[in-house]
Amino acid sequence: MADYRKLSKTSAQRKALLRSQVTALIANGKIITTEARAKEVRKIAEKLITLAVREKDNFETVTINAKVAVKDKDGRRQKEEKDGKMVPVYETVEKQIKKDKPSRLAARKQMDKILYGQTIVPADNSGKKKNTKKVDLTDKLLNEIAGKYTSRQGGYTRIVKIGPRRGDAAMEVLLELV
Repeated sequence: MADYRKLSKTSAQRKALLRSQVTALIANGKIITTEARAKEVRKIAEKLITLAVREKDNFETVTINAKVAVKDKDGRRQKEEKDGKMVPVYETVEKQIKKDKPSRLAARKQMDKILYGQTIVPADNSGKKKNTKKVDLTDKLLNEIAGKYTSRQGGYTRIVKIGPRRGDAAMEVLLELV
């Protein structure tokens, strides 16, 4: 007996499909798909969330000194003349950063193997590259989603049946994070 559903796809197609659906689930909180796909996506998503809950607080806070460019009221860098050249002015600022411990770093890399990169485009700039921003779903998983499920022992997703799909009558379901 197989450990997984083949979903009538080759292994590369199946892996890409499941990765994209898990990415969409983590990014949006819910997806609509067929029942067989939802059950496979659920397995992967639950493992990722369990990993995130386990490694949620496994970091240390470190203080570093960083050089930051001084900016004027318009947001442009201030410059001064040195040896006949205009050079930006920098100031030293202390910053607090989170430094992952080795097990959290390994967990982060495991999550990055499964999750695709996500780019958000504002609605008014659709089709343009301007004002787009990349979302780190691994960070979202570790900081936001894991925080909600610390007291929960599994069962992070819910499958709700919607009804048969028009066309091929496949059972459609709503897969959502609880």
